[in-house]
Amino acid sequence: MQNKIIIHEHKQFDNIDYSETSLRNQEFYHCQFEKCVFTKSDLCGICFEDCVFDNCNFTMPSIKGTAFRNVDFRNCKMLGIDFTECNKFVLSFRFDSCTLDYSIFSGAKIPKTHFLKCSLKEVDFTDANIASSVFTQSDLTDATFFNTTLEKADFRNAFNFNIDPEHNKLKKAKFSALQLEGLLCKYQLDIDNNV
Repeated sequence: MQNKIIIHEHKQFDNIDYSETSLRNQEFYHCQFEKCVFTKSDLCGICFEDCVFDNCNFTMPSIKGTAFRNVDFRNCKMLGIDFTECNKFVLSFRFDSCTLDYSIFSGAKIPKTHFLKCSLKEVDFTDANIASSVFTQSDLTDATFFNTTLEKADFRNAFNFNIDPEHNKLKKAKFSALQLEGLLCKYQLDIDNNV
């Protein structure tokens, strides 16, 4: 017998610790989560649609089959999340001032995603489609870009990235003149920004 789905609509969840807890068989629509903890939570198969997460901790949750549709993450800690396990149907989110270090977006189709003031250290974007995405003031130290679709993406205020134009699709991507080192570092050029 299949478990009944519990549906939550227009609800506010504050200061709840879901650590190592299963939230399966639930759907959340237009809900807000503030200062909630999802460390090692079982979020498999859940649907979050038009939800906002503010100041939440998402360190290593299980998200196999989880649907994130038009979800806003603000000031969240999201370490080591494998977004390739998500439900890929209408996958869309926005990240503002989040720490996404060591997360995996490999092969994800998430064009027009906003990464605003985020830490994206060692994030894997291999084979991802992040065309028209925005990386305003985001730290991309050791992030992996290989066979990544970055057409029309905006990196003008991003920093610490290393993107090889020969192995990524960069048509009409936006960069500032001072960021050329991040595109040419494999050539070991000595670029002087003081001239």
